[in-house]
Amino acid sequence: MDSFNARLAASAQRAGSWLCVGLDPDPEQFPDGMEAEHVLEFCLGIVEATAHVAAAVKPNAAFFEALGRTGNEALEELIAALPPDLPVIYDAKRGDIGNTATKYAEAAFDELGVDAITVAPYMGRDSVEPFARYADKGVFLLARTSNATAGDFQDLPIAPPGSYFLPGAMGLKETRPLYHHVATKAMEWNREFGNLGLVAGATYPDELAKLRSVCGDGVPLLIPGVGAQGGDARTSLAKGADKNGHFALVNVGRAILQAGKGADWKAHAKAAAERFAKELASPKTA
Repeated sequence: MDSFNARLAASAQRAGSWLCVGLDPDPEQFPDGMEAEHVLEFCLGIVEATAHVAAAVKPNAAFFEALGRTGNEALEELIAALPPDLPVIYDAKRGDIGNTATKYAEAAFDELGVDAITVAPYMGRDSVEPFARYADKGVFLLARTSNATAGDFQDLPIAPPGSYFLPGAMGLKETRPLYHHVATKAMEWNREFGNLGLVAGATYPDELAKLRSVCGDGVPLLIPGVGAQGGDARTSLAKGADKNGHFALVNVGRAILQAGKGADWKAHAKAAAERFAKELASPKTA
Protein backbone atom coordinates (compact mmCIF):
# COMPACT_ATOMS: atom_id res chain seq x y z
CA MET A 1 0.00 0.00 0.00
CA ASP A 2 1.12 3.58 -0.65
CA SER A 3 2.35 5.61 2.30
CA PHE A 4 -0.10 7.75 4.25
CA ASN A 5 1.58 10.91 2.96
CA ALA A 6 1.15 9.75 -0.63
CA ARG A 7 -2.52 8.92 -0.05
CA LEU A 8 -3.10 12.25 1.65
CA ALA A 9 -1.47 14.18 -1.20
CA ALA A 10 -3.54 12.25 -3.75
CA SER A 11 -6.72 13.00 -1.81
CA ALA A 12 -5.88 16.71 -1.66
CA GLN A 13 -5.32 16.66 -5.40
CA ARG A 14 -8.70 14.98 -5.90
CA ALA A 15 -10.49 17.43 -3.60
CA GLY A 16 -8.60 20.49 -4.80
CA SER A 17 -8.01 21.59 -1.22
CA TRP A 18 -6.29 20.82 2.07
CA LEU A 19 -9.52 20.86 4.06
CA CYS A 20 -9.95 18.28 6.82
CA VAL A 21 -13.51 17.90 8.09
CA GLY A 22 -13.62 17.30 11.83
CA LEU A 23 -16.30 14.83 12.86
CA ASP A 24 -17.21 15.85 16.42
CA PRO A 25 -20.83 14.72 16.73
CA ASP A 26 -22.55 16.45 19.64
CA PRO A 27 -26.24 15.45 19.90
CA GLU A 28 -27.04 18.77 21.57
CA GLN A 29 -26.04 20.48 18.33
CA PHE A 30 -27.65 18.03 15.90
CA PRO A 31 -30.19 19.25 13.34
CA ASP A 32 -33.78 19.48 14.47
CA GLY A 33 -35.39 16.09 15.05
CA MET A 34 -32.12 14.16 15.44
CA GLU A 35 -31.03 12.55 18.70
CA ALA A 36 -27.99 10.62 19.92
CA GLU A 37 -29.15 7.44 18.20
CA HIS A 38 -28.86 9.25 14.88
CA VAL A 39 -25.11 9.83 15.24
CA LEU A 40 -24.20 7.54 12.34
CA GLU A 41 -26.83 9.10 10.08
CA PHE A 42 -25.55 12.56 10.97
CA CYS A 43 -21.89 11.77 10.34
CA LEU A 44 -22.61 10.01 7.06
CA GLY A 45 -24.68 13.02 6.02
CA ILE A 46 -21.76 15.35 6.74
CA VAL A 47 -19.39 13.15 4.75
CA GLU A 48 -21.86 12.95 1.87
CA ALA A 49 -22.09 16.75 1.83
CA THR A 50 -18.36 17.47 2.13
CA ALA A 51 -16.24 14.60 0.78
CA HIS A 52 -15.95 16.15 -2.68
CA VAL A 53 -13.88 19.03 -1.24
CA ALA A 54 -12.22 17.29 1.73
CA ALA A 55 -8.68 15.94 1.72
CA ALA A 56 -9.40 13.98 4.93
CA VAL A 57 -11.86 13.53 7.77
CA LYS A 58 -10.99 13.51 11.46
CA PRO A 59 -13.37 11.69 13.82
CA ASN A 60 -12.80 12.75 17.42
CA ALA A 61 -12.77 9.69 19.69
CA ALA A 62 -14.26 11.49 22.70
CA PHE A 63 -17.50 12.44 20.96
CA PHE A 64 -18.16 8.83 19.99
CA GLU A 65 -17.02 7.30 23.28
CA ALA A 66 -19.29 9.67 25.22
CA LEU A 67 -22.27 8.03 23.55
CA GLY A 68 -21.31 4.60 24.85
CA ARG A 69 -22.15 1.55 22.78
CA THR A 70 -24.17 3.63 20.32
CA GLY A 71 -21.19 5.86 19.61
CA ASN A 72 -18.62 3.10 19.43
CA GLU A 73 -20.70 1.10 17.00
CA ALA A 74 -21.39 4.22 14.96
CA LEU A 75 -17.67 4.97 14.68
CA GLU A 76 -16.92 1.47 13.42
CA GLU A 77 -19.73 1.60 10.87
CA LEU A 78 -18.77 5.12 9.80
CA ILE A 79 -15.15 4.20 9.07
CA ALA A 80 -16.23 1.08 7.19
CA ALA A 81 -18.60 3.15 5.04
CA LEU A 82 -16.25 5.99 4.10
CA PRO A 83 -14.93 6.35 0.54
CA PRO A 84 -11.66 4.41 0.20
CA ASP A 85 -9.84 7.45 -1.21
CA LEU A 86 -10.74 9.67 1.79
CA PRO A 87 -8.08 9.35 4.53
CA VAL A 88 -9.34 8.99 8.11
CA ILE A 89 -7.39 10.60 10.95
CA TYR A 90 -8.42 9.23 14.34
CA ASP A 91 -8.17 12.09 16.83
CA ALA A 92 -7.54 10.08 19.99
CA LYS A 93 -4.38 11.76 21.35
CA ARG A 94 -3.02 8.51 22.72
CA GLY A 95 0.03 8.79 24.96
CA ASP A 96 1.28 5.69 26.74
CA ILE A 97 4.17 3.23 26.57
CA GLY A 98 4.96 -0.45 26.21
CA ASN A 99 2.17 -2.95 25.74
CA THR A 100 -0.46 -0.26 26.33
CA ALA A 101 0.73 1.85 23.40
CA THR A 102 1.00 -1.29 21.27
CA LYS A 103 -2.61 -2.18 22.04
CA TYR A 104 -3.75 1.38 21.30
CA ALA A 105 -2.01 1.11 17.91
CA GLU A 106 -3.61 -2.26 17.20
CA ALA A 107 -7.03 -0.90 18.16
CA ALA A 108 -6.71 2.07 15.83
CA PHE A 109 -4.98 0.52 12.83
CA ASP A 110 -5.89 -3.17 12.91
CA GLU A 111 -9.40 -3.01 14.35
CA LEU A 112 -10.83 0.37 13.35
CA GLY A 113 -8.75 0.56 10.18
CA VAL A 114 -8.01 4.30 10.31
CA ASP A 115 -5.26 5.83 8.19
CA ALA A 116 -3.65 8.02 10.86
CA ILE A 117 -3.86 8.90 14.54
CA THR A 118 -2.94 11.76 16.87
CA VAL A 119 -0.43 10.89 19.61
CA ALA A 120 0.85 12.78 22.68
CA PRO A 121 4.66 12.37 22.74
CA TYR A 122 5.21 13.53 26.34
CA MET A 123 6.50 10.09 27.38
CA GLY A 124 9.09 10.06 24.62
CA ARG A 125 9.88 7.73 21.74
CA ASP A 126 8.33 4.80 23.64
CA SER A 127 4.93 6.44 23.25
CA VAL A 128 5.36 6.98 19.51
CA GLU A 129 7.17 3.95 18.13
CA PRO A 130 4.32 1.40 18.40
CA PHE A 131 2.26 3.61 16.08
CA ALA A 132 5.11 4.60 13.79
CA ARG A 133 5.98 0.95 13.14
CA TYR A 134 2.91 0.81 10.90
CA ALA A 135 4.76 2.07 7.84
CA ASP A 136 1.64 2.74 5.75
CA LYS A 137 -0.09 4.76 8.50
CA GLY A 138 0.32 8.37 9.63
CA VAL A 139 1.14 9.58 13.15
CA PHE A 140 0.53 13.22 14.14
CA LEU A 141 2.40 14.26 17.28
CA LEU A 142 1.05 17.09 19.43
CA ALA A 143 3.47 20.01 19.18
CA ARG A 144 1.84 23.48 19.43
CA THR A 145 -1.85 22.93 20.00
CA SER A 146 -4.69 25.39 19.41
CA ASN A 147 -6.10 25.72 22.93
CA ALA A 148 -5.81 28.92 24.97
CA THR A 149 -3.56 27.51 27.70
CA ALA A 150 -1.26 25.49 25.43
CA GLY A 151 1.61 27.78 26.32
CA ASP A 152 1.58 26.66 29.98
CA PHE A 153 4.03 23.96 28.96
CA GLN A 154 4.55 24.18 25.22
CA ASP A 155 6.13 27.66 25.33
CA LEU A 156 8.51 26.97 28.22
CA PRO A 157 12.05 28.01 27.21
CA ILE A 158 14.33 24.98 27.20
CA ALA A 159 18.08 24.89 26.63
CA PRO A 160 19.52 22.19 24.36
CA PRO A 161 20.33 18.84 26.01
CA GLY A 162 23.75 18.77 27.60
CA SER A 163 23.75 22.42 28.61
CA TYR A 164 21.82 22.19 31.86
CA PHE A 165 24.85 21.77 34.11
CA LEU A 166 26.98 24.45 32.48
CA PRO A 167 25.95 27.68 34.24
CA GLY A 168 26.53 30.71 32.08
CA ALA A 169 27.30 28.65 29.01
CA MET A 170 23.88 29.21 27.48
CA GLY A 171 22.24 32.61 27.32
CA LEU A 172 18.46 32.86 27.48
CA LYS A 173 18.37 33.89 23.82
CA GLU A 174 19.77 30.46 22.93
CA THR A 175 16.88 28.53 24.44
CA ARG A 176 13.97 27.21 22.38
CA PRO A 177 10.34 26.67 23.43
CA LEU A 178 9.40 23.14 24.35
CA TYR A 179 7.23 22.69 21.25
CA HIS A 180 10.29 23.43 19.11
CA HIS A 181 12.22 20.66 20.87
CA VAL A 182 9.29 18.29 20.33
CA ALA A 183 9.28 19.05 16.62
CA THR A 184 13.06 18.71 16.31
CA LYS A 185 13.08 15.34 18.06
CA ALA A 186 10.11 14.16 16.00
CA MET A 187 11.98 14.95 12.81
CA GLU A 188 14.98 12.98 14.12
CA TRP A 189 12.68 9.98 14.60
CA ASN A 190 11.12 10.64 11.22
CA ARG A 191 14.41 9.94 9.48
CA GLU A 192 13.81 6.34 10.53
CA PHE A 193 10.03 6.08 10.25
CA GLY A 194 9.08 8.56 7.53
CA ASN A 195 5.42 8.74 8.59
CA LEU A 196 5.38 11.34 11.37
CA GLY A 197 3.62 14.69 11.24
CA LEU A 198 2.78 17.36 13.79
CA VAL A 199 -0.33 18.98 15.24
CA ALA A 200 0.07 22.75 15.02
CA GLY A 201 -2.76 25.11 15.96
CA ALA A 202 -4.15 27.69 13.56
CA THR A 203 -4.62 30.03 16.51
CA TYR A 204 -0.84 30.53 16.74
CA PRO A 205 0.24 31.34 13.16
CA ASP A 206 3.77 32.46 14.01
CA GLU A 207 4.47 29.22 15.85
CA LEU A 208 2.89 27.33 12.96
CA ALA A 209 5.39 28.91 10.57
CA LYS A 210 8.26 28.00 12.89
CA LEU A 211 7.15 24.40 12.97
CA ARG A 212 7.08 24.28 9.18
CA SER A 213 10.65 25.57 9.13
CA VAL A 214 11.67 22.74 11.46
CA CYS A 215 9.86 20.07 9.43
CA GLY A 216 10.83 21.20 5.97
CA ASP A 217 8.95 19.94 2.93
CA GLY A 218 6.76 16.87 2.60
CA VAL A 219 5.83 16.53 6.28
CA PRO A 220 2.10 16.91 7.02
CA LEU A 221 0.93 19.40 9.61
CA LEU A 222 -2.54 18.86 11.06
CA ILE A 223 -3.86 22.33 11.85
CA PRO A 224 -6.92 22.60 14.15
CA GLY A 225 -8.49 25.80 15.39
CA VAL A 226 -10.06 27.31 12.26
CA GLY A 227 -13.68 28.40 12.53
CA ALA A 228 -15.17 28.28 16.03
CA GLN A 229 -11.78 28.71 17.73
CA GLY A 230 -10.96 31.80 15.67
CA GLY A 231 -8.10 30.62 13.45
CA ASP A 232 -7.95 31.86 9.87
CA ALA A 233 -7.97 29.34 7.02
CA ARG A 234 -5.94 31.34 4.48
CA THR A 235 -3.32 32.29 7.04
CA SER A 236 -3.02 28.68 8.18
CA LEU A 237 -2.37 27.52 4.65
CA ALA A 238 0.14 30.28 4.00
CA LYS A 239 2.04 29.66 7.25
CA GLY A 240 1.76 25.88 7.35
CA ALA A 241 2.25 24.73 3.77
CA ASP A 242 5.60 23.58 2.47
CA LYS A 243 7.33 25.31 -0.44
CA ASN A 244 5.07 23.47 -2.89
CA GLY A 245 1.91 24.66 -1.12
CA HIS A 246 1.21 21.18 0.26
CA PHE A 247 0.73 19.31 3.54
CA ALA A 248 -1.00 22.02 5.56
CA LEU A 249 -4.08 19.99 6.47
CA VAL A 250 -6.48 22.46 8.05
CA ASN A 251 -9.23 20.99 10.20
CA VAL A 252 -12.68 22.60 10.42
CA GLY A 253 -15.30 21.03 12.66
CA ARG A 254 -18.10 23.02 14.25
CA ALA A 255 -18.23 25.68 11.53
CA ILE A 256 -19.29 22.91 9.12
CA LEU A 257 -21.14 20.51 11.41
CA GLN A 258 -23.29 23.26 12.92
CA ALA A 259 -23.80 25.31 9.77
CA GLY A 260 -27.51 24.53 9.67
CA LYS A 261 -30.10 22.86 11.89
CA GLY A 262 -33.16 22.79 9.67
CA ALA A 263 -34.28 20.22 7.11
CA ASP A 264 -31.66 21.57 4.69
CA TRP A 265 -28.74 21.06 7.10
CA LYS A 266 -26.76 19.04 4.57
CA ALA A 267 -26.93 21.87 2.06
CA HIS A 268 -25.61 24.29 4.68
CA ALA A 269 -22.79 21.91 5.61
CA LYS A 270 -21.89 21.54 1.94
CA ALA A 271 -21.85 25.29 1.39
CA ALA A 272 -19.69 25.87 4.47
CA ALA A 273 -17.22 23.17 3.42
CA GLU A 274 -16.98 24.61 -0.07
CA ARG A 275 -16.24 28.07 1.32
CA PHE A 276 -13.41 26.74 3.45
CA ALA A 277 -12.11 24.54 0.64
CA LYS A 278 -11.87 27.56 -1.62
CA GLU A 279 -9.69 29.29 0.96
CA LEU A 280 -7.58 26.15 1.36
CA ALA A 281 -6.93 25.42 -2.30
CA SER A 282 -3.30 24.46 -2.85
CA PRO A 283 -1.45 26.59 -5.41
CA LYS A 284 -0.80 23.35 -7.28
CA THR A 285 -4.47 22.34 -7.34
CA ALA A 286 -6.24 25.70 -7.57
